[in-house]
Amino acid sequence: MENTAISYDNFGRMRYHPEFHFSHGKPFSESELEYICKFYEVDHTRTIAFAIGRTEHTVQTKVTSLRKKGLFDYYKNLNKHW
Repeated sequence: MENTAISYDNFGRMRYHPEFHFSHGKPFSESELEYICKFYEVDHTRTIAFAIGRTEHTVQTKVTSLRKKGLFDYYKNLNKHW
């Protein structure tokens, strides 16, 4: 990989970088959704983002979407993968 500079947005979140965000653009797996929902309230968004290879903004957006659809608690309590 080429040496692409790491940059941050106005909120201090890392922007997309191919070396860190390996799942960028791929659909979320059930395992990833469970991981996000289970740890979102107890861990840092940055840690979760690095663990699943997505940006912090993507994780935050997905949590908002799941909460609006009423699926956040479903995945949080799934206990299938985590």
